[in-house]
Amino acid sequence: MRIPVEVSARHVHLSRKDLEKLFGKDYKLRKLKDLTLPGEFSAKEGIKIKTKRGELSLRVVGPERKETQVELSITDAFCLGIDPVVRVSGSIESTPGAFLIGPNGKIRINNGVIVAQRHIHCNKKEAEKLKLKNNQTVSVEIPGKRGLVFKQVKVRIKDNYILVMHLDADEGNSAGVDKKTFGYLI
Repeated sequence: MRIPVEVSARHVHLSRKDLEKLFGKDYKLRKLKDLTLPGEFSAKEGIKIKTKRGELSLRVVGPERKETQVELSITDAFCLGIDPVVRVSGSIESTPGAFLIGPNGKIRINNGVIVAQRHIHCNKKEAEKLKLKNNQTVSVEIPGKRGLVFKQVKVRIKDNYILVMHLDADEGNSAGVDKKTFGYLI
């Protein structure tokens, strides 16, 4: 079974508290476009991440999260002088921090800057069909002129998920991923 592949560019998920510090009290994110996962969207808003070495722009992804989390590529992390930590989204304990700058304020997060572990989202029905289990680690081949095999791909299963593999920008570019790319479990 083929699995659609998407590239996830650098972005930030903000907690309500941090959203208000960066954008103002009672601020509501404005939807730019829906993302593949139900309920998630790319917001019109953006912020900057700043370290001693430099700064980068980040797109805000909604809805709000319990904790603020920044997702970068390894190249982004090196540009900022951050020691990259690969983690499953949401697992931010003992990860680097940084300054985040919005139109109404600046905050320091003590942790939450990660390189997202490459992963597959799927619902229970698709998981059964593919014989996958939640948190299983698999390998996926992406064919093509720059074809690659990605190992250490984490499986994430939830009822409302849609089958899709997410790579960061470094990984997607290295495999020549475009909007019509599919991967195959091996």
